[in-house]
Order: sequence, then C-alpha cells, then structure tokens
Amino acid sequence: MKKRILYIGYNFSPELTGIGKYSGEMMEWLAKSGHNCSVITSYPYYPQWEVQEPYVKNKFGFLKEVIDYSSGGKLTVYRCPMYVPKKPSGLTRIISDFSFFVLALLQLIVFFFKKKHGYVITVAPTFLAGVLGALYKITRNAKHLHHIQDLQIEAAVELGMIKSPLLIKILFKIENFNFKNSDHISSISDAMINRITKKTNRKVAFLPNWSDTNLFYPIPNKLNLKTKFGFSPKDTIVLYSGGIGEKQGLENILYAAQALLDFPHVKIIICGSGPYKETLKLKAQEMHLQNLSFMPLQPKEDFNDFLNMADVHLVIQKKNASDLVMPSKLTTILAVGGAALVTANEGTDLHHIVSKYEMGHLIEAEDRDALTAGIIHLTQTQELDSIKENAHMYAKKYLNIDTIMQSLDKDLL
Repeated sequence: MKKRILYIGYNFSPELTGIGKYSGEMMEWLAKSGHNCSVITSYPYYPQWEVQEPYVKNKFGFLKEVIDYSSGGKLTVYRCPMYVPKKPSGLTRIISDFSFFVLALLQLIVFFFKKKHGYVITVAPTFLAGVLGALYKITRNAKHLHHIQDLQIEAAVELGMIKSPLLIKILFKIENFNFKNSDHISSISDAMINRITKKTNRKVAFLPNWSDTNLFYPIPNKLNLKTKFGFSPKDTIVLYSGGIGEKQGLENILYAAQALLDFPHVKIIICGSGPYKETLKLKAQEMHLQNLSFMPLQPKEDFNDFLNMADVHLVIQKKNASDLVMPSKLTTILAVGGAALVTANEGTDLHHIVSKYEMGHLIEAEDRDALTAGIIHLTQTQELDSIKENAHMYAKKYLNIDTIMQSLDKDLL
C-alpha cells in the first residue's frame, strides 16, 4: 500500500557519514518502494561543520528538491537554513538545534495545510525534531515514529558539555513530551533500547543501522588499491575514517603513531572532517609523525576501494560514550570485511556484540598502550583472515538494508 511519509531531521543526504547517511538511505529506499515521501531537513554540513557545495549559495534560504522514481514513488526534500557553529560546544550546539527547530517549524506550518501525511518519522539528534513530529501528530492525527540514533542529552551531560541542572531538567521534560506523543520509539542498539525503556516504561523497537552490501563489499586484491591512494603495496595501512570530534578520544591515535615510528611499514591515516581535525594536525606536526597522514572524506564512488585498502580499521570512542553511541562507521567496515580494532569496555553493548560474533579486536577505551598493542597485534596476527570473514558474514546476515527497511515498512509504519 502506498503511504505518505514525512521525515524531519537536520542530518540528511548527501552527507556521507553519520546520521545523514542513514536517514538519506532510509527515505530513498521508501520512495523507491513506491511511497510518497517528504523531508524537512537542513543543508549538508556534517562532519565538516560547515555547509557543503553546491548548497553554500542557498544556505540562508529555503530550497525544494524533487526526485521521481520509476516505481511511482517520490522524494521531495525541503531544506531549511540553520546556524552551524564552526567550533561546536555545548552552548553552540543548543543554539544550532534551536535554530533548526524554529526554521523547520516555519516549513512544517505549511504542511499543516497540505494533503495529510499518514506517517511522520523524526530522528534524534536533534531531539527537538521529535517536538516537530509530535506537533504534526497532534495537529493532523498522523502516526509518529521517533527514532533515536544518539542519546543526545545523556551524551552531552556525561561528556560535560551541559552542566546547568535547570537546563538539563528542561531538556529531559521536552524529550518526555516527544515520547508521550510517539506511536513507536526505536533505537539502534540493545544498550540504548534498555536505557530508553527505563525512561519511558514503553516497548522500544530495534532498528539497527544498516549497510548496503551491494555498494560495500570485500575486494580480494588490495595491493593495487594501496597504490591508487598513494601508498606502497608493502605498507600496512591503519585507518580511522569518520567524524573528527572530541568525544572519540582520537588524540590517542597520535600517541600510537609515535610509538609505532620504529615500524616504518605501518602507515596510519586519519580520514574525515570535524571541529577537532586542526587541533590533531597541529599536535601531529609538533610530534613529527612521518607515519601519520590526514586525508579528506573520500567521494562515494571511491569509498569502497578506500575502505578495502586498509588492513586495520580503528573504531575509537571515549569510555563515557561507549553505550550512548553505536558507531555508524562500524557497519560499513563490517560490510567490506574489514578488521576492526574497537575501543569498548566490557559490559557495554558494543563489546558484547563484537565479542559474540568474533568480528573485531577489542581493547579498553582511552588506553594509549592498549591501542598501540592492538595495532601491532592486528598487523601481525594470523587471526586477521577469520576476523574479516566473520565481519563480512555478519554484515550480510544482519545489516542488509533491504531486510531492515522491509521490517520498518511492515512493522513500524
């Protein structure tokens, strides 16, 4: 049955990483399946924290984009301006979220007078998108799915980004309004579902991040790939690819690179953009790390080759974020059959799933020596092939986008 579905959230295609990647793929899949989909979002800015081309010239205005599919489905994207801080902090992120809320609300008011959408999907962050979804549900009697990619408030509090007890109380009250006005709540990991269930005393659906195993897959011959990206076939490539922010604890990669200077064949790459990148580059220069390279996010058409080039993938987080954020980069690493070195402490959801399926090497979070030892271990161990095989098999079985989206379409919409 053809549905009319409205999505609200500030991260969306063509962002290549994080929430925008999944939200874009979700709505594209639904539109290709024949549904009439509308999107209220902003301009792509993540993880660079600045609006990207070709949208820069429109970033202070509203923009409409329409894509028609042969299935009869349609995707209409309404882009709103919002404040994007160059150096995000607790305060500037609150201002950024609120700016999107106000301007997206102006766009949403127009939808109150248009043909009704039977379903509205909101994605947190920003949790304020949930308020917009709740308003549409109340006004138009639509079904509301509130999907939580990141426990935004808890993460901000536990990382010390928000310290005012009054502000924290207000934010949780707003979030509770979202929960009360949602027909379904979903999240991406068991640990996050458990935390949300305790807060809401409601059933929370499991809607994991997926991977398109048709776009991302293992390539047998990696030697030519290394040459393609400027490295020697003899080099052992250790790659971190994703957002570059403070919450990951990425400075430990620099100390690992320093400890690995005596292993000249080991080359470490930090690929991506984010507010912490320049700080890391300055530190790397001061430490004279000839074995460390910084690279920009790779184009989508080259991304499968780029990920396949790496011998070891780094999935790094701080201790107090390990059960609040399920790293989206891990799904794509698994799809290409990558060997992941994962920082996750015992007892966390991430540690459990990686350990259960033996699809990565686990180390303690925020432990410099463990990171160095883990890299050395993975570059020398005979386990590498079995880890890669387990990773790819897990992705094919559990992370296939068609399987997950069919479940969403059937059970939650």
